[in-house]
Amino acid sequence: MDGGCVLCNDHDQQVLWRDELCRVIWVNDPDYPGFCRVILNRHVAEMTDLPAQERDWLMEVVFAVEHEVRDTLNPDKINLASLGNMVPHVHWHVIPRWRNDRHFPGSIWSAPQNDNPQLPVTADMIERLKQRLQQLAP
Repeated sequence: MDGGCVLCNDHDQQVLWRDELCRVIWVNDPDYPGFCRVILNRHVAEMTDLPAQERDWLMEVVFAVEHEVRDTLNPDKINLASLGNMVPHVHWHVIPRWRNDRHFPGSIWSAPQNDNPQLPVTADMIERLKQRLQQLAP
């Protein structure tokens, strides 16, 4: 654990699921309902620093989260991203996207394209997604 790394602790994160290798957290972003992060539980900067078995399992978790987000929210697209430029700690963003979200077709870190997104996501859908992610079994 790196004391200066915001991803090394989960004090301010809503953890939906965890095992010994990683955890799934809820990103509370009203512009991107269903946005989750899959975060390695120890401080490692690059995927290739992990043994193959751990890389494989981490990706199984990422794919399981993507599946649940797609199945529950029915977005137009899912963005998977592992950047780590600002925080060099292995983590994956699982971001549901809709054609009328704030930044579509650009990345969520680009300039907004739409000031009034009308996303087809209800509070019930979000609650169902959270429940499904808590039962995650990659």
